[in-house]
Amino acid sequence: MEIKFRDVNYGIVEARAVIQFSEGIFINEITVLRKEGEIEIELPVKSFKAKDGKIHSMDIITFENDDKKTLFLLEIKNAYAEWRKKLKKIRIYDPQ
Repeated sequence: MEIKFRDVNYGIVEARAVIQFSEGIFINEITVLRKEGEIEIELPVKSFKAKDGKIHSMDIITFENDDKKTLFLLEIKNAYAEWRKKLKKIRIYDPQ
């Protein structure tokens, strides 16, 4: 599994990840967030409006069990930490 990040740095969003599962198969829009000083990973969700007018959502990625999900999220979090070590954030000061 190969993970690539792109810097977003907007609000609580730190970066977005694109994961290549195998040759030519990618998943986009995995979001790296910073909430209360902690890094969190948010997986993509599909939302839709049902005939009854209620908004429903379902996970795009599902896991066999919670342990697999935890390991997957931890792998992304560790890859992000390594990527961030190599690519430091640049803060631009605008005095206006």
